[in-house]
Amino acid sequence: MSRDRQLDRRTVVTGLAAAGALAAMPKPLHALGEYAAPQGQPSQKLRIACIGVGGMGHSDVRGVSSENLVAFADVDWRSAERAFREFPNAKRYRDFREMLEKERNNIDAVTVSTPDHTHAVAAMMALKMGKHVYCQKPLARTIGEVRALQAEAARRPRQITQMGNQGHAQEGIRLIREWVEAGVIGEVSKIDYWTNRPIWPQARNRSSEMHNVPPTFDWNLWLGPAQERPWHPSYAPFNWRGWWDFGTGAMGDMACHIMDAAYWVLGLKYPARVIPESTQLYAEMAPAQERITYEFPAIGSRRAVELVWRDGGLLPPKPTDWPADLDFPHSATGGQIWHGTKGMILAGTYSENPRLVNDQQWKDLQANPVPQKYPRTGGVYQEWIEAIKGGTQPGSNFASYAAPMTEMILLGCLATRMGQTLELNPDTGAITNVQAPSEWVMPTYRAGWSL
Repeated sequence: MSRDRQLDRRTVVTGLAAAGALAAMPKPLHALGEYAAPQGQPSQKLRIACIGVGGMGHSDVRGVSSENLVAFADVDWRSAERAFREFPNAKRYRDFREMLEKERNNIDAVTVSTPDHTHAVAAMMALKMGKHVYCQKPLARTIGEVRALQAEAARRPRQITQMGNQGHAQEGIRLIREWVEAGVIGEVSKIDYWTNRPIWPQARNRSSEMHNVPPTFDWNLWLGPAQERPWHPSYAPFNWRGWWDFGTGAMGDMACHIMDAAYWVLGLKYPARVIPESTQLYAEMAPAQERITYEFPAIGSRRAVELVWRDGGLLPPKPTDWPADLDFPHSATGGQIWHGTKGMILAGTYSENPRLVNDQQWKDLQANPVPQKYPRTGGVYQEWIEAIKGGTQPGSNFASYAAPMTEMILLGCLATRMGQTLELNPDTGAITNVQAPSEWVMPTYRAGWSL
């Protein structure tokens, strides 16, 4: 991809069309010879390599531990110590590129649980090697990287992909969709979101202090495709999310969870407008607080809808008909309120524990529940594993779902970073009023790193 590529989606239209072929897959992958268990192992076991096994990576390791964990790669062996101890038979690497090259014939699938700036290069390498891929959210750090992963996954419909927005595989999101489609709250016109993130430092300039790199930590490998800079504890191992070179701020971290239900339930595509408001902007870091409004036009029978994102402790206004005995905002850590013409739905960050706000409506719904329409799953990890073995794509696969949803979210990050409203063609997704800096759309990688 060229660095001067403009911010539009024409280049991925064919990829999206190819993703439609997923539904036509006639046989499970093992029947097509795409998956074969290693000799001497139970036929149901996948051979999995894990990129990033500390922190959230450890949770992902445990999530797929029903399978054969063949190899681990992590740049910080102190952080990885627990996973190493729990799975002593897994081979250990620092550089995931070395692991994938050496283990390419010994693995069927790969998990990616690194900081955002390494998602794309790791997931792409695994895809091009013909492996099934599970990647943590957001799918990538920039819109250009997301598009590249989407197009590659669309070319490989028999490789099973899944993004780690776990709420998409849970009960709550299905209940919300069943209620909305049954007309329980009427037509949805607006959804309010809030989160207590960031819980890491944001809104500051780069420090000029010098620090020694921890002895167990490979800073050069951690930087990966990002441009070189000296190590500082404000970057790693934890505080990277607020830096635009490494992360996507509070919105990129949490919106893949909180806005997931709306994207799926309402069939959202491209907004017509993204309006950012924030505290002071910094060149390299996300702001301390932001409110981002997405305006989606009416499509078919769905009316126009507005999504309003708030982070940094900002809360939505309390509705005038909020019940006196129901806490507001119900959860200080985050949540969502769906406003319909007949009522409101309240749910948590992961769409968990949804309920109707009006007490009488809630009692009536509990007494006369909406018939179950959408099948339930065993959770995000089990869904991915079963999809590999059954030859069907899971709900948050890269090509048809995770990539376009992530791109919608990254438009909010881009609007905030630019400090101005983005006007879009809602049919194509092209930004019509301004051209974004090319480096913010598709970054230039360091030597040795590529898609």
